[in-house]
Amino acid sequence: MLNWNAAKRGAVVVLALCLLSALSAFAAGPSAVWLKINPPNSPPAIGAMAMAYDPIGKKVVSFGGFNSTSYTSDTWLFDGNTWTQAVTEDAPSPRAAAAMAVDKVSGKLILFGGFNGSQYLGDTWIWDGAAGTWTQANPTHVPTAVTLPMMFSDPINGHAEMFGGFDGNFFQEITWQWTGSDWMQRYSQNFPSARGAAVVSNDYAHKTVVIFGGLGDVNPNNTWTWDGHNWTQQTPATQPPLTYYSSAAFDPVLNEVIAFGGGFGTTTWAWTGNDWVTVPTFHAPSLRWSIGLAWDGASQQLVMFGGENNTGLLDGTYKLVKR
Repeated sequence: MLNWNAAKRGAVVVLALCLLSALSAFAAGPSAVWLKINPPNSPPAIGAMAMAYDPIGKKVVSFGGFNSTSYTSDTWLFDGNTWTQAVTEDAPSPRAAAAMAVDKVSGKLILFGGFNGSQYLGDTWIWDGAAGTWTQANPTHVPTAVTLPMMFSDPINGHAEMFGGFDGNFFQEITWQWTGSDWMQRYSQNFPSARGAAVVSNDYAHKTVVIFGGLGDVNPNNTWTWDGHNWTQQTPATQPPLTYYSSAAFDPVLNEVIAFGGGFGTTTWAWTGNDWVTVPTFHAPSLRWSIGLAWDGASQQLVMFGGENNTGLLDGTYKLVKR
């Protein structure tokens, strides 16, 4: 069983060792500024929430997480200026480290998995941004209950997909696709080694998905891309420090996948499609992991919230602005 506190203590050691490596990496591309904003309303300090942009409701959605004393089932919405807690008749049970991504076919967000302090979860929930409601799905085929899976949108048909995760005994290496009513296992000639808590994001500039690092029984310090048919291991010239509990999202303004947190320290990294480079940033947030990071269509900027460091949980909201 994955001990949440033990895993976090291990993360502190790895993160500290990675800082010098991250800071010495080659930097290229445009520079940016992390701006801390002060919304009129904001969620409490929290980490390991699931976060994604809802294209129908046109808001960033954050669900669940751990608030230092308990696992939560709160849903928060960010409209580009402030956070609002959604009041719903039904909602997923409390959990942390679940995964969520948009299913572009339906325009709805798909949530799967997580950990509630005693159980690994395998339920599927759908967020409808137009109605502002959660609905539990009842698929015929159900992926293994896991925490720390990676979710994204299929580069070809846009359906929500999921890879990996930890089931309490083993890391997973299966790719699943949400068809709209059921989960379907995807098969490919190649695939990454089993892992969880990896960096993952759609790379819309190159019509692929990128995965890097994570936790696994086999060395996960590598980069893979998924084109909707096959996984391909990449050989970037620059290898970032091994990281987990980091977050990533595609930034259409920078036209790159942006990653921050975890073993990346206070360095902002970008995936260019064939290499990892550091993005020169000003006012970088302090070292943190288990953050929420998503593209905000309302403000046309990346939004980051919360996370945790070695002193406790965090509640700040930041936007990434190109210089």
